[in-house]
Amino acid sequence: MACGEGGGWAEPTFLSPSSDSFSGENMRIEEIIEGIRAVLDEKDALREEALRLTREIVRLSGDTVKAVHRGDFESAQKRLDEAGKRVGELREKLARHPDLYYTGYVQSAHQEYVEASLLLHYVQGKPFPGPGELGIPEADYALGVGDFIGELRRYFLRLLIDGDVESAERVYRDMEDVYNALMELEYPKGLVNVRQKQDQARHIIERTLEDLTRAKLSKALEEKLGKALSVLAREESPGNEG
Repeated sequence: MACGEGGGWAEPTFLSPSSDSFSGENMRIEEIIEGIRAVLDEKDALREEALRLTREIVRLSGDTVKAVHRGDFESAQKRLDEAGKRVGELREKLARHPDLYYTGYVQSAHQEYVEASLLLHYVQGKPFPGPGELGIPEADYALGVGDFIGELRRYFLRLLIDGDVESAERVYRDMEDVYNALMELEYPKGLVNVRQKQDQARHIIERTLEDLTRAKLSKALEEKLGKALSVLAREESPGNEG
């Protein structure tokens, strides 16, 4: 409290809204809003462009995966290269707008691109590209690794269908290696939501092991039956009579 003349208490003094310090001319709220609108208009246009690019990345990455499973590696590489161009374009357009770049729809597109890239490199026996080579954030790459395990399972199942149990088992061992590497990442959900991918990958690994075990048992039984029938055929042949 303030003391007035003669030791009394004086009322505090406030500036009234009509004061020059609070005049509409000094606040310039219209100019401030106009500046905000210009920024948001730019972000809105960039967001629409980003959505278009992410849809293309997802589509091209999906086409890459389908071509890989068909064994059409030339088409797969072309589609992947096109997706990579979109990834770079997206990164450049949103370079000054991290609030748009680090969003769910961009992250999802990056995951699809990582999944397709890793699958194509795997089936071709090439070293895996890292996040720097692909030009995407590390967190998005880690989540894409989880999805890659799912595509390895599809590749594994196609080998089983073709009767190539030995190759299928090699794929399963590789799946285990990828899974074990992914499990090394232990971070809070707010940084990277990798725990969900780890849980999904664990279930995939378990189902794949069950499929591999049944296939190996079935193959072993088939081989035993084949040997037994071969022995029986020799014993019943005319040359073995008497």
